[in-house]
Amino acid sequence: MRSAKPRTPAWGREIPHRRAHVTAFVVTAVMSSTAVPADAQETSDLVSDAAFRVCADPANRPLSVEDGSGFENRIAELFAGELGLPVKYTWFPMATGFIRRTLAANECDVVIGYAQGDELVLNTNHYYTSAYVLIAEADGPLAGVTALSDPALKGKRLGVIAGSAPATHLVRNGLIAGAKGYELFVDRRYQDPSGDMLADLEAGTIDAAILWGPIGGPLVKASHPDLKVTPLMKEPGQPRLFYRITMGVRQGEKAWTRRLNSLIRRNQDRIDAILADAGVPLLTDMGTELKDVAE
Repeated sequence: MRSAKPRTPAWGREIPHRRAHVTAFVVTAVMSSTAVPADAQETSDLVSDAAFRVCADPANRPLSVEDGSGFENRIAELFAGELGLPVKYTWFPMATGFIRRTLAANECDVVIGYAQGDELVLNTNHYYTSAYVLIAEADGPLAGVTALSDPALKGKRLGVIAGSAPATHLVRNGLIAGAKGYELFVDRRYQDPSGDMLADLEAGTIDAAILWGPIGGPLVKASHPDLKVTPLMKEPGQPRLFYRITMGVRQGEKAWTRRLNSLIRRNQDRIDAILADAGVPLLTDMGTELKDVAE
């Protein structure tokens, strides 16, 4: 599908609400007609029975990447394997019009990662919970900070994605004046605000970086061994800094949603292993503590 140049919304780029980081999102597939359960037999004719058709951003590293290296790519491969189907992608920038031009246009059937509660899609059950994180030097004074209200952040220059949920907390805690903002609406084929933020942290331009955990965690694990990622699980007040992530399908496709829910339930341990291996901070459903993931 031809790529477009619209603005990239928060979801999938940085914050996980109506983005779209946040965000990168639902994958759909169908079973072949042989020995198919009753609920799958009722799946809409719009859902392909020849491929697991995924709607994805081609440059949303580390979530989805056209070369297949993102952790959402790995989850798509897992589900496709369970269904006995090949994966087929419809690539489109995670931007205004993403759902309209992909899922709603019947070009694909599922977005692998989508924030729970967005009205543009029908959500599956959530398959992981994560949070925004504070990233700082592993041996520095901010390595143990778990809330943006921590007095240790006073006078520090923090990197934050403009318009993201943590920015509201920086305002509330009197930290926004000294913060450095990074663009929210970008086409990541050409710009990389998360990578720029981490580069600025290592250069000393900022004292700590605040990123959506499923972006910041994997980036640090892959390329920044001297940095520490700490989930912000202790922040009081709204907006909350943790989100439950689902897969997104077309509105009304309840049988397909049930089929995906079954796949999520039966493969939860394998999904957790993919996410943990990538470096995604996994939280319990209420976002109050780290999830115990089996090795």
